[in-house]
Amino acid sequence: MHVNQKRMRSSIAIGGLILMLAGTSVMFAQSPGSQVVGDPTINVRAVPAGTKMKFKGVVVRRDADTFVIRDRNRVDTQVLLTDDSSIRTHGGFLRRGKKYAVTDILSGLIVEVEGRGDTQGQLVAKKIRFNESDLRAAIITDTRVNPLEANQQRIAGQMDELYAIAAEARNEMNRVSERVSALDDYDVQDMVAVNFRVNSAVLSPEARRQLDDLAAKTSNARAFVIEITGHTDSTGSAAKNFRLSQQRAEAVVQYLAVNHKIPLRRFITPMGYGKTAAVADNTTPAGRAQNRRVEVKILINRGMSAQTPTRQ
Repeated sequence: MHVNQKRMRSSIAIGGLILMLAGTSVMFAQSPGSQVVGDPTINVRAVPAGTKMKFKGVVVRRDADTFVIRDRNRVDTQVLLTDDSSIRTHGGFLRRGKKYAVTDILSGLIVEVEGRGDTQGQLVAKKIRFNESDLRAAIITDTRVNPLEANQQRIAGQMDELYAIAAEARNEMNRVSERVSALDDYDVQDMVAVNFRVNSAVLSPEARRQLDDLAAKTSNARAFVIEITGHTDSTGSAAKNFRLSQQRAEAVVQYLAVNHKIPLRRFITPMGYGKTAAVADNTTPAGRAQNRRVEVKILINRGMSAQTPTRQ
């Protein structure tokens, strides 16, 4: 008879554990010092203050001074442990149960709790009773589940790190893609228009001064090229104006390359546009003087000049 009772209690304990684990999942993250077995989104009911309650269930979460118990209806209640809480096993005929410490309340233990509600909606435990066999089953579960949880936490931490690395790699690829896409895009950093006398491709002292000032701005520049276009007014034939505008553009390239040592690779092929790109009225002397010009632009490559963000 005694053996059958022990077997029955063991079966009930194991059955309770299976029921608990079947309806719940092990959490990846916990607060320090807590043991969790159960739904990561536990919905704890509030116990009215002063209300006396007594019920039986499975411990699904264990914290420093509290634990959450889930009854057969899958209702969760938070239980507060105090110095006055009596924690014992169920007693037998004419004998009291064995006394245990609050630290022996483990996740997975089937307990019977009696107490009253406090102002925080918790049940302040007066008596906690359980079977010795249930405690042994809970200890076995604790020694097996806790290492699994710790391993899952470690894996979760590694996964978070891998996700962060992957996200950084994607961001870096996006930045590189943007820079590659911008290789054909240029921004005008500075420009100057130098003017010429009628039918001349000779640089005036004023034109040389303007080019000197522009060349000084390239000394610390990077990823730049220089675009040079020559122009004329509308007097003369189209063929003559194309030749003259080309000569004016080449005169500027020669001055910058020789006098300021700007490498030829920095120059976009100079182009003479003749009279086709006037900026002023060719019917007036002042307008024609403006059109006899060479435009010099310092262009910065967007892709090459983009700064790579420093990693933290």
